[in-house]
Amino acid sequence: FPVSTSQRKHQKNSHASPTPIAAEDRVFVHFGHLGTAALNLDGSVVWKQTSLEYSPVHGNGGSPVLVDDKLIFNCDGGSDPFIVALDRRTGKVAWRTPRVTDAEKKFSFSTPLVIEVDGSRQLISPGSGQVDALDPDTGRSLWHYRYGEGFSVIPRPVFGHGMLFVGTGYERTYLHGIKAGGRGDVTEANARWVISRSAPHTPSTLLVGDELYFVSDAGIASCVDARSGELHWNERLGGDFSASPVFANGLIYFTNERGTTFVVKAARKFEKVAENEVGERTLASLAAAGGSLYLRSDVHLYRIQEPTP
Repeated sequence: FPVSTSQRKHQKNSHASPTPIAAEDRVFVHFGHLGTAALNLDGSVVWKQTSLEYSPVHGNGGSPVLVDDKLIFNCDGGSDPFIVALDRRTGKVAWRTPRVTDAEKKFSFSTPLVIEVDGSRQLISPGSGQVDALDPDTGRSLWHYRYGEGFSVIPRPVFGHGMLFVGTGYERTYLHGIKAGGRGDVTEANARWVISRSAPHTPSTLLVGDELYFVSDAGIASCVDARSGELHWNERLGGDFSASPVFANGLIYFTNERGTTFVVKAARKFEKVAENEVGERTLASLAAAGGSLYLRSDVHLYRIQEPTP
């Protein structure tokens, strides 16, 4: 995909920020407004889609999700935002749904989430001013929840206990607990709680059991009751944060932009059990797989695990 030197991006961003998807014999790569492609496992290109034109602000951010035979992602540029589904076999547009929002600033960077409510699947897509729920098969709008003038929404929503946990972006960041489901505008009917103190603009939240954990961009970590929003603890970790917290083996890992990881027990009482650092700029979230943690800094990819006896 050609990249013009005139295409501006945020200093924390790259032209390859979206996360790829590996599924069976295909790898799907997404570069936002620059295009999307499917590759064979040998790296050969199966299809390439470059017809979806929109004007990015600060570069590309949100990643696609794979739902059956469709690759779905948000296209929230400077104007006329929309959500689109591509046929995974051909790359052709399967459906395209405009995002109807009153937000003055339209651009956002979130990744959709597929949930099941009352026996049916719904695609949850946050954007500027509101979060939308769509039918992933057809793109039909099901319901929306308005949170006002929020824009540049980055965190992926989290679902549990019949609720969605959604961040609102700038200017002032809020975290909303929302009952999932309904029809049309559910803003008043589905609102359950709102948090403004130490809400994250960039990192996504983490649900473990009945508790919701999150860290603000300024490094303040919090634990709240997911159903009520009641605060259990609020602690300053230190540093700035872009990476989302990760849960593994009963522990929560918070990694800041300096490459320092704070390891905290998943509990209603704050207890830090370790602090480790690689000393390199780290914006990506940790990945946990096969008994190992994978950390990607600006210069290295690390695999971290318990020593083998």
